[in-house]
Amino acid sequence: MISWILILKLSLFGLAMGIATALFIPSNVEGFLWPVIFIICAYLIAKNSAEMYFTTGFCLSLVNCAWIIAAHLIFFNSYMAGHAKEAEMYNNNPYHLSPQIAMVIIGIVIGILSGLVQGLFAFIASKIVKKNRIIPFQD
Repeated sequence: MISWILILKLSLFGLAMGIATALFIPSNVEGFLWPVIFIICAYLIAKNSAEMYFTTGFCLSLVNCAWIIAAHLIFFNSYMAGHAKEAEMYNNNPYHLSPQIAMVIIGIVIGILSGLVQGLFAFIASKIVKKNRIIPFQD
């Protein structure tokens, strides 16, 4: 069974990153932070789940995706001002969508792809990590 409490608690990394990247973390730094977050989350999923590691990691990334898209939309002007490359991509999309709609669509695709990676990390961690719960993440 998937622990939605665990997913919601771990998704606070996504909320924090969504706000931080919108307000002050540039995209060239963000790329170094996500692998660290993926590894930490994979470890905590492996430590605190009894099964469905891949699915838990995948669902975690989908919830993170929602937090990040919401934060980037709420702080849209700040995000666009601090992320020129992404702003150009959103503004000049081939389908002539509004930048906000393009942000949502691209964010969902990135969320699904990162979910596959997070799920794989969690599955691999489940094969390495012993199952003693270290933090009270379970419901």
